[in-house]
Amino acid sequence: MQFLSTLVDKMKLMALWVIRVLCAPNHFKVPFYKRIYYAVFGGYMVDQVAMYDFKHKDKKQYLSEFDWYRSRGINNPYSNMLNNKVVFAQIVERYCSTPEIYCVMKGGRLAGMNGRRFESYEQLADLLNEVGAYVIKPVGRGKGIGVKILKYNGKGYMCNGEPVTREELIAILKAKGEKFVCAFAEQAEYLNKIYANSANTLRMIALRNAKTNRFELCFAVQRIGAAWTGAVDNGSMGGLVANVDIETGVLSEARTLHNLTVYETHPDTRAQIKGAVIPNWDKLKTEVVAVSEHFPYLDIIAWDILPTDDGFTVIEANTSSGVNIIQLWGPQRYGRLGEFYREHGIIK
Repeated sequence: MQFLSTLVDKMKLMALWVIRVLCAPNHFKVPFYKRIYYAVFGGYMVDQVAMYDFKHKDKKQYLSEFDWYRSRGINNPYSNMLNNKVVFAQIVERYCSTPEIYCVMKGGRLAGMNGRRFESYEQLADLLNEVGAYVIKPVGRGKGIGVKILKYNGKGYMCNGEPVTREELIAILKAKGEKFVCAFAEQAEYLNKIYANSANTLRMIALRNAKTNRFELCFAVQRIGAAWTGAVDNGSMGGLVANVDIETGVLSEARTLHNLTVYETHPDTRAQIKGAVIPNWDKLKTEVVAVSEHFPYLDIIAWDILPTDDGFTVIEANTSSGVNIIQLWGPQRYGRLGEFYREHGIIK
């Protein structure tokens, strides 16, 4: 049985290599032969060839996309808890703020949460009239795929900034797939000043220190939406990513995973990004590490945190983090993340 389980795991990794590495989108128009070479000799997806400038830099200094996919098993057998947004929200709400889940759509059935009952999609639409805004998310998908922000302003409805009728709203709610509806969280004013049309989250990566057996915050990036990303901020959708100085909370210039442009100011609002300071940074990072310690059976937590004017709310947590948003600022194969991967047998 162990042999079969190992074989299945290897087959899954090979399928991921084909789909997510070999056949990854080519935003930088890298030649086909380079796609093949770097995918086979290192596990790098084609965009990483351009983002990391392998023409002038040594690929052996970088973690590859395949390294990241292998790292997603570090938290096993508890990874599924993090990957299921509903389950994790019900757990983490005991320790910190997280948007209330109103309803889970389970195979066409409306499962009201926290004492709420919904007999029809019309009642779920009525809830939007009551609360003014809520968010629909797929239960198990990431990268901002399928996320819809729905709002009601007293006169009409909006979905991801576009007007919709009530009939269209109900059709959106009825769409197939396992999803849930949760409260809309208001972000901190410093984020609204940079870009107010998306929820701009912090990806904060806590790793367990093998020597102290305690979590420590090792990386943080500020994700910021733009006109071309719609209502989401995800880097994989082309959102802006600024590095956060762990000690000071100061933002670097922003970059994206879809081009090589450097953005010191926001391309739509012209608000300053480089040099902006996250308010109450010391308190924020201390509290995120403290929440991490409530999960002693995990070794890595990639938190998606939305700073608010009175603290923060946990949007979700992930069992790993893509390496691109970290390595935009320098290679990590021999850095802290690479060290962590070696501790867990992901790389040599």
